[in-house]
Amino acid sequence: MGNEQWAMGNGQYKVSCLLPIVNCPLYIVYCMKWKKLWKWIKTAFVIYVVAGMGLYFLQDTILFHPVKLPSDFQYHFDIPFRQIDLEVTPEKNLSIVQFTVPDSIRKGIVLYFHGNSRNINRCAPYAVNFTKNKYEVWMIDYPGFGKSTGKRSEQVLYDDALLLYKMAIARVAADSIIIYGKSLGTGIAAELATVRDCKRVILEAPYFSIRALANYYFFMYPVMPMLKYTIPTNEYLENIKAPVTIFHGTSDIVVPYKQSKWLVEKKPSTELVTIEKGLHNNLNDFPLFHRKLDSLLNR
Repeated sequence: MGNEQWAMGNGQYKVSCLLPIVNCPLYIVYCMKWKKLWKWIKTAFVIYVVAGMGLYFLQDTILFHPVKLPSDFQYHFDIPFRQIDLEVTPEKNLSIVQFTVPDSIRKGIVLYFHGNSRNINRCAPYAVNFTKNKYEVWMIDYPGFGKSTGKRSEQVLYDDALLLYKMAIARVAADSIIIYGKSLGTGIAAELATVRDCKRVILEAPYFSIRALANYYFFMYPVMPMLKYTIPTNEYLENIKAPVTIFHGTSDIVVPYKQSKWLVEKKPSTELVTIEKGLHNNLNDFPLFHRKLDSLLNR
């Protein structure tokens, strides 16, 4: 009985000792702050998960920004061109514009793979950079861009590029074909140059890989398992036999200049033309860009 009373008393003593702590204003404030912090942690976690799911399911929307055109749309440009609507399958059409020069003076054909925005209309003004140097330039729209239709995937992008090459090789020899990629198109151009011969490869504002680009923008996520597109330009570059030239601006915030530096480290024979203060889409405004491009097209 004495032991039971002692235990009870001891318990009462412990409770009575805790009462001042529980009733302490600082303790109450601490509990309230912890609850508020935990609430914020849970909210942040939910936002992180939801945003991650959005990145996964919407990555096509994030990566591609096409502008579609009606199937009966007719292009209008100030220089000679041919418009080709190639029916690959009943469900797939490829829109190609060939900016031409007379056969008597044609040096070759430039296969031009544009960036991730709009359609051929956006890059058409650059055609004169090549035609003035006596090269035809053929531009293709990716599925969902312009008048091109069909499903889009990384392999489809490669397959369409190869189809364009086959059309060109039927007209000229491989040593008269230049493969040119801008922004998104640089990875597609690099892949094509690993499976087909060409005179040279020119990459404007290239990325090391889609994974490296995703890490730049979404560093807080484990991007590799989430990506539907990888386009490892770095891996393709190492297997290109033709001479490679890269143009990149130091002030590019869309695809950082350092990604081109990384590419050169992977393939030291690559020529890097640095455009000081150049942005992602304004290299055409720099005299150095034109001097060097003209030089490449006249070799």
